[in-house]
Amino acid sequence: MLCLSLSLSLSLSLSLSLSLSNTILRFVVKFFPPDTQLLEELTRYLFALQIKHDLACGRLTCNDTSAALLVSHIVQSEIGDFDEVQSFQHLLHNKYIPNQDTLMDRITEYHRKHVGQTPAESDQQLLEISRRLEMYGVRLHPAKDREGTKLSLAVSHVGLLLFQGDNRINTFNWSKVRKLSFKRKRFLIKLRPDLNQSGYQDTLEFTMASRDCCKIFWKICVEYHAFFRLFEEPKPKPKAVLFTRGSSFRFRPNMHQPSPFNAHSSPLSSPLFTDAGYVRTDDEDEVRRKKFPTDEAYFIAKELLTTERTFQKDLAVITVSFQAVLGKQEVLPDSVRTLINTNYDPVYQFHQAFLKEVEQRLQQWEGRSNAHIKGDYQRVGDVLLKNVQGLKQLTPLLQRYGEVLVELERSCRSSQRLEEACREFEQQKVCYLSLNMFLLRPLHRLLHYKLILERLCKHYPPTHQDFRDSRAALADISEMVLQLQGTMTKMENIQKLLELKKDLTGIQDLAIPGREFIRLGCLSKLSGKRLQQRMFFLFSDSLVYTSRGMTADNQFKVHGQLPLYGMTIRESEDEWGLPHCFTLFGQRQSVVVAASCLSEMVKWMEDIRMAVDLVEQSNRPTDLLSTSQSDRSNLLRKFKNSNGWQKLWVVYTNFSMFFYKSHQDDYPLASLPLLGYSLTVPAETENIQKDYVFKLHFKSHVYYFRSESQYTFQRYLSVS
Repeated sequence: MLCLSLSLSLSLSLSLSLSLSNTILRFVVKFFPPDTQLLEELTRYLFALQIKHDLACGRLTCNDTSAALLVSHIVQSEIGDFDEVQSFQHLLHNKYIPNQDTLMDRITEYHRKHVGQTPAESDQQLLEISRRLEMYGVRLHPAKDREGTKLSLAVSHVGLLLFQGDNRINTFNWSKVRKLSFKRKRFLIKLRPDLNQSGYQDTLEFTMASRDCCKIFWKICVEYHAFFRLFEEPKPKPKAVLFTRGSSFRFRPNMHQPSPFNAHSSPLSSPLFTDAGYVRTDDEDEVRRKKFPTDEAYFIAKELLTTERTFQKDLAVITVSFQAVLGKQEVLPDSVRTLINTNYDPVYQFHQAFLKEVEQRLQQWEGRSNAHIKGDYQRVGDVLLKNVQGLKQLTPLLQRYGEVLVELERSCRSSQRLEEACREFEQQKVCYLSLNMFLLRPLHRLLHYKLILERLCKHYPPTHQDFRDSRAALADISEMVLQLQGTMTKMENIQKLLELKKDLTGIQDLAIPGREFIRLGCLSKLSGKRLQQRMFFLFSDSLVYTSRGMTADNQFKVHGQLPLYGMTIRESEDEWGLPHCFTLFGQRQSVVVAASCLSEMVKWMEDIRMAVDLVEQSNRPTDLLSTSQSDRSNLLRKFKNSNGWQKLWVVYTNFSMFFYKSHQDDYPLASLPLLGYSLTVPAETENIQKDYVFKLHFKSHVYYFRSESQYTFQRYLSVS
């Protein structure tokens, strides 16, 4: 048997066997890309064949739940919707995983849930689940370290991987690797120096079975690096006439990063290069865009879909991840657990069904799953109306969300162990925001539905068939928002006080009942003969300002607190000779501050006077409802000095951008806090030459983002 690995210029080739006399040629996937969103169905099918083969031979290891889910998608792809007799017979005669017999019940249980899923969709799900497994695309090469410990080396798109058994114990990213070499049986990894790490080794040495094993693994590493990292073609060395020496490896066109040589690739590689979905030309972008509807209502519906996907993951943080982590530690009180199960779980289950309906409607709208069905599916108002009416039945549960937040905070105050467990959970990648923000998500989501429906009603003419349903849904969701306004305001105020409690030191009992947060900002306080910048926090009963700078724990230390009762305020530019200056007169002290501009000074004075009036009337100011619902979509990102665009799933919330590889990832790859950044459109001199591009820049940091449509582009400009 002769096994050949052909790269072409894609990361896969035909997964089939050809019988040529006594020789069997098996074409296999060589490079496993991190993004499995392949455009061509044939390419996706061939890639799925490789995953099936890896599962069957035990190379792609995973837990029983993942294995059963993968097999259920394979069966759905091969025989279609679930039929008890047919499915059982099929599993009886086909072996997809080594321990299939013990998982038959679980496989059929998952298969029941895939009704209506086409073979292409099943293959896509198979690839999406597989790429998140620890052993996806991993080919282990046995080795030993200097102490003789048995290990395994592997290579992937991110770099070199080190395994002990089936557990990954280290990763050496390509950016950290300076040089790879081998000497007889020794494989050497030279790393870039890290001055911040004590005892750092710049050279790692591993021993393999033979020189041939070392050379084979070295060539695989070089090819992976060329495939995923190189930007230009290395100049070939002069070829010897009679004798050759060293490796025969030559650069192949780069798939993962843009390369000027891709334009000159062979006719065989060009179509496959597009299939991988990494880089496309301008013409290919246009062809791809024309496949989708151009009606603005479609992009509004797509915004509903993308945000609903992220919202479902946010709900899972509370209903699944939080309870699972704290349940293992046995620190979560029954009172909190009962409130979450009673009030959040039904909402989570409702939105799972809602998301599935929206996904099916968008597939029908795009013509991907309704070739055999007649009907007008280019609308979304009817889906929204049906589910908003269902959501109205859950209003009593949403009204109790304030109780969950208050009970969790009360329990944390009485149990230091619970408080520490909650803080540790917030450090996990899946919890990319504070825990309290996830508790608020369902209420903020109602506001987003209202905005989406308002845009639909504004877009549709009154004669459009979807206008009536959209208007009825808007009336229902507006009624819900009005009913839940008090709960929303109360929860947001509690959440903000709890967040400030973490950031401020030197003040006791910040989150007391009845206190409301109004605003914060930077003002310059007159100390001696000079102005010093301080952070000011305005509450419903007092004005707090901090010391200069932050503590070692990135906190603000409270320097002073002015009660609002009896406070007076007046402009004092002439008195002190400072622009935009005003003086606060308290019962025991007075403070002179200056704003950065006239409008900022006027706003601070108005808010303080309003708070003082309400205190003296024994009333509390109503909290300003924050618009902290998030926007999510696919964007292409490019750095200032790079050539290619990277496709990312972006969540924009709380003045930050969170970047995911796709909407199915559990946690973000990175984040970008946007306070201080400016948003503009690139100038002609920047030579971007793409449509729907906006630019974020702060000092020398510059990022470019491309959206898929004029609608998405305008949404990001308006939100930012």
